[in-house]
Amino acid sequence: MRTAKYLSYKNNGLRLLYILSRWVLHHFQIKYGINIPYNTVIGSGLYIGHYGGIVVNHEAKIGRNCNINHEVTIGATYGGKHPGIPTIGDHVYFGPGSKVIGGINIGNYVAIGANSVVTTDIPNNAVVIGNPAKIISLNGSTNYIVNTDW
Repeated sequence: MRTAKYLSYKNNGLRLLYILSRWVLHHFQIKYGINIPYNTVIGSGLYIGHYGGIVVNHEAKIGRNCNINHEVTIGATYGGKHPGIPTIGDHVYFGPGSKVIGGINIGNYVAIGANSVVTTDIPNNAVVIGNPAKIISLNGSTNYIVNTDW
């Protein structure tokens, strides 16, 4: 994914390598069931705990050291209260089956529980669960994050 993104900005005879990297990315998206487009902005340290069913909008912005489990969707809405694409902070944990939808901001050190549907802004250090997601504590995601650099 990162190779395809890097090569997309190069115009110096690497076009064939860019096409090959896009083909390899597409192959692995089908093989593993993870659809994260090459032009998605993702910070370093992304951790995917399990393969399968992960869908991320190409305009989403994901911060550093985030953990994404299986069946997670980070998607857009084009109407309603919060149209747009989510912006995810650093050190965010996505529980299995969680959905983050719309033009919302997820703060740093947030833990999103399994099968939660987040459609509103979430502040830093929040733990949210449910459909629609509700804040249950401000203990954050420090016990859930695998890759840390703090």
